[in-house]
Amino acid sequence: MRVLLFGATGMVGQGVLRECLQAADVEQVIAIGRTPSGQRHPRLRDLVHADLLNYAAVATQLGDIDACFFCIGVTSSRMSEADYTRVTHDMTLAAANALVANNPRMVFVYVSGAGADSSETSATMWERVRGKTENALLALPFRGVYIFRPGMIEPLDGIKSRTPAYRIFYALMKPVLPLLRAAMPKHVLTTRQVGQAMLAVVRSGARKRVLGSADIGPLGRNATSP
Repeated sequence: MRVLLFGATGMVGQGVLRECLQAADVEQVIAIGRTPSGQRHPRLRDLVHADLLNYAAVATQLGDIDACFFCIGVTSSRMSEADYTRVTHDMTLAAANALVANNPRMVFVYVSGAGADSSETSATMWERVRGKTENALLALPFRGVYIFRPGMIEPLDGIKSRTPAYRIFYALMKPVLPLLRAAMPKHVLTTRQVGQAMLAVVRSGARKRVLGSADIGPLGRNATSP
């Protein structure tokens, strides 16, 4: 399996990258972004690409891919709807449209968020924009499109968020998160579970196309590499 990973330097993306590199059936991970992933591995290749709204310059390198894991995400705090839409919707669809034009046989997995609104009518801006993005992706003719809507995620294996506020939050919550996960396994995931679940839906599919934490958790726990 050859995987294209967006957002490899973020908290979720770091976890997904780790699980991919540990999976026996993943022969290569291409981490694409404006900067290198910062990690080294024989099966990892960094593809530095400055313009995440235009892929013409790298289109020939994106054809032989089995799965795309899109883990880029930003907080909507202090962002206008136009700016948030550009990063969340426009950037995602630019990548997805470029990929499906070259290789509709791949599986596209998008990390959204709990609360995203498929009706696109929510009074909350980020919920509406996320829902619009999900709907546009689900309409594309990939072999499979899966939307992940995780809630709280516990970072493991030394993984840290790049967002200062989130780093503070996770540092304060570190003693509590394992207890919350044990008490509420359907609502609190780990970075390992998210990465394993992504690989699982590429290998075997899933009964749902939009998966919440209660759906992601079992897929992550039960996933094993061939």
